[in-house]
Amino acid sequence: MPLPDPALPDERWRQAHLGHWLYLAGRRFEERVLTLVGRSPRAPLALANLAARGQVTAAHLHVTRHLRQGGDRLTDLALRAGMSKQAMADLVDQCLAWGLVLREPDPQDRRARRIRFTPTGLDWLAAFQDAIERAEAEARAELGEDVLTVVRLGLEAYATSPD
Repeated sequence: MPLPDPALPDERWRQAHLGHWLYLAGRRFEERVLTLVGRSPRAPLALANLAARGQVTAAHLHVTRHLRQGGDRLTDLALRAGMSKQAMADLVDQCLAWGLVLREPDPQDRRARRIRFTPTGLDWLAAFQDAIERAEAEARAELGEDVLTVVRLGLEAYATSPD
């Protein structure tokens, strides 16, 4: 490894900060969850194959993570996921093609549509829950119970505190 040039400013700060470590840890965790879902006996076979081949991405987990089991309007789902309505519509269209979700009339407003999990989608959701639990158990084994507890509590406090 070459020695740093003392005439140049130290730029390590650009990657050695909390946001970068959170990003890397989040990406590692989500990739592990996708791998585990792809191997899950509870995941529908076609979806497990898509996940195993990298067709299901971390972006698709926004639908899995944020769609309430009773269903949601697209705008509410996008808002909860922190995405634009258009980006969420694209993900929902893919999930619709895979049989994870369906669109149905909204009982409160017939002009609106609700997105809801199909029975296949509920199986996927169960496999997702299993994968989350296993990935957390792996992190606990790697980091230790005390460290994982402190990290979880700290991140939860940070994520939910007002600006």
